[in-house]
Amino acid sequence: MARRLLHLRPHLPSLAPRLIPSRQYMSDMRRSVFLDRLLRSLRSEISSCRAEPAPPLPPSAAPFTVEDRPGEQYVRLRRALSAEEEIRVDASMVDGAVAPTRSGVDAQDGGPEARMHISVHVEVTKPARPDFALNFECSAWPEEMDVERVFPVRRSGPAPEQQYMGRQFRELDEEMQTAVRDYLEERGVNDELAAFLHTYMENKEQTELVGWLKNIECYLKK
Repeated sequence: MARRLLHLRPHLPSLAPRLIPSRQYMSDMRRSVFLDRLLRSLRSEISSCRAEPAPPLPPSAAPFTVEDRPGEQYVRLRRALSAEEEIRVDASMVDGAVAPTRSGVDAQDGGPEARMHISVHVEVTKPARPDFALNFECSAWPEEMDVERVFPVRRSGPAPEQQYMGRQFRELDEEMQTAVRDYLEERGVNDELAAFLHTYMENKEQTELVGWLKNIECYLKK
């Protein structure tokens, strides 16, 4: 037996690669297993996403045109109020929440749910005055539109590095607050628009998630 092993000894190095998998081979197998697991997880997540209906239409009382850009976290709405004024609304996807005011009550136990927040920027321009615009920073809640700040913006010439933004809206005289809300209401920026934005963004969130998952899957498969 010993003589037979000694006879085979010169041939052992050439046989070793055939009998023992190389480290590179094991590493490639391990990567393949991990990749297959990740792809299965992605496909499972995509199939679990519920199908969303078509995006809702803007309120009929304020016929905005919706400009949605796939892959981005905001949507733009435009409306021309006669030939003298144009309104542009930029709304983010849900970017915050406020906890219920009642403490010690969980939403799962029938308590109030957190209020979802959407940041809304409104710009009103006049073709006759292309050098200026009136801006409104707002917060859209599921059932109401809140105004946070009002300020004019110079659209021509160098912009100031730190523009004076005026007072917070809540610090203004109550009569002026009412007048500003009426001004926006006339242009379709109101509670109905806030409700529309929340419904629209809920749909967009689902659509963007599915697209995001599919893009990752497509990259990994190549």
